[in-house]
Amino acid sequence: MYDTILVPTDGSDSMQPVIEDAAAFAAERDAAVSLVYVVDERAFLTLADERVDEVYEELRSQGEAALGEAAETMAEYGVDAATELRRGDPAEEILAVAEEIDAALISMGTHARFEDNILGSVSRSVVVQSKVPVLATPIERR
Repeated sequence: MYDTILVPTDGSDSMQPVIEDAAAFAAERDAAVSLVYVVDERAFLTLADERVDEVYEELRSQGEAALGEAAETMAEYGVDAATELRRGDPAEEILAVAEEIDAALISMGTHARFEDNILGSVSRSVVVQSKVPVLATPIERR
């Protein structure tokens, strides 16, 4: 059970504990891990056409760095993680990757407050639409 785990990251520093928890969980189960970062298409909605490529390259670079750091954390726990950078709607892309890799679990952070019984928009969409269990860990705001 939980032999393949998908771990989305947004690259924020507050994701580090979520990545570490997922790494420990995967290491205990000898699970395969795939890390995904999605460049959110909504970032381009208000940009002039000539700026889209420039902004995409900056966001892609940030995503590659985030994936590299997350993979390093996984390696510290003895977990060899695959990485993938996508462009599109974050929830849709996370769900697509989960299906493509036949994930048994999605382990992700959520920026929303659970005491209000509200998940962040991406994590809520993933939880509602996912065909596999989703571990949504609250991220402390810093």
